[in-house]
Amino acid sequence: MVFIADKGKVMSVKQCLEYRLTEEQLPAQWYNFLLDLPKALPPVEDVHVPPSAEIMARIRPAELLRQNAPSEQWVDIPAPVRQRLLQVGRPTPLRRALALEAALQTRARIYIKREDTLVTGSFKVGTALAQAYYAREEGRDCLISETGAGQWGMSLALASQMFGLKCKIFMARCSMEQKRYREHYMRLLGTEVAPSPSRATAIGRRLLEQRPDHPGTMGTAISEAIEAALATPGSAYLSGSNVNHVHLHQTLLGQETRAQLALAGEQGPDQMIACVSGGSNLCGFMLPFLRDKKEGRTISFLGAESTAAPRLTQGTYEYCSSDPAGYTPRVLAYSMGPDFIPLPVHAGGLRQHNSSPLVSLLKKEGVLDAVAIEEHEAFEAGRLLLRTEGFLVAPESAHAMAAAIRAAARAREEDREPCIVVLGSGSGMLDLEGYRQVLL
Repeated sequence: MVFIADKGKVMSVKQCLEYRLTEEQLPAQWYNFLLDLPKALPPVEDVHVPPSAEIMARIRPAELLRQNAPSEQWVDIPAPVRQRLLQVGRPTPLRRALALEAALQTRARIYIKREDTLVTGSFKVGTALAQAYYAREEGRDCLISETGAGQWGMSLALASQMFGLKCKIFMARCSMEQKRYREHYMRLLGTEVAPSPSRATAIGRRLLEQRPDHPGTMGTAISEAIEAALATPGSAYLSGSNVNHVHLHQTLLGQETRAQLALAGEQGPDQMIACVSGGSNLCGFMLPFLRDKKEGRTISFLGAESTAAPRLTQGTYEYCSSDPAGYTPRVLAYSMGPDFIPLPVHAGGLRQHNSSPLVSLLKKEGVLDAVAIEEHEAFEAGRLLLRTEGFLVAPESAHAMAAAIRAAARAREEDREPCIVVLGSGSGMLDLEGYRQVLL
């Protein structure tokens, strides 16, 4: 049974499974959460020669740099971007997981924000469309970026085609070997895909000389993508996570969730859970609710990371760079150290040695809690969701599901009935080989 909001008209459906917004209810603006932070983000240390700021001014579209620190509370979404967002499947549904609740024998009310329903199977396409649009408006003709598990690469490949641009992606080597169908998807769209480390760049060759079997990380792919962008006239370097303008674009997730919870008759969430690496899904989902938290509503924010890269739970809060070549500035964030190479787990989107400065600030200030989830537990959670609710989430999202299952178990033990909202940030249909290797 599905609940559809009809231009603001509220219909009551008992125990409905999904809450949907109409196309007219897609938000027309992004929400600037920077004004709600408990304190300002710490300054960066720009020690690169030439400075990282100078490098980014050359390869990033100017509007994206401005959107890293907008002064206004609400930032208008350009009409062409909003049109494409509708085309790829926004707004996405919010699902009440009644079958999962029954299986867990919990009184908790569990809602899942289903980003897996988008045409690329991932929330990443939201910022991909915005960034591709701004790059085209500046006259750039080629988009260059990195990807871990491939969801961002797929999204940017599609966005580049929608706006008539070329695209090149550096994909962490181990993920490219694990997830060939994501590579195939990008190539079908005309995108050039290279494993990272590769022999196409100086930093890639250096890393392979040091370790010929290097599995690659988000960091190595970032270095190669920036080097390639600097060497390619007319190109734009874009990011799928870890920077403020990306988090800004993803605030549609939280805005939609707020409206859908109201349709469900909920006063708001008691706990919000998302997987976390660079933080774009978590920040876009949770930070539109940060003001509610500041105004006294009790909302728990929980980030689920991988035990293969437990930065928030075991890392050190220190200045660090996101890439081995040092193109990115040193930021204050939780880190496992610049030489840390995560194990080649199937949750490729969670394999980074450091977290974002924004996520790290939230953790440091006590706004965000974190838990590290082992791969097998995450995949078991994904399997349980498939068996109860009928859809399969990506390995990264399965970490969030595992954390939600733990929270529901605690609610049962404590005889509470909280409203738990968990983000299903991506589909697992192209991750079946990973599920097979871990569970079967």
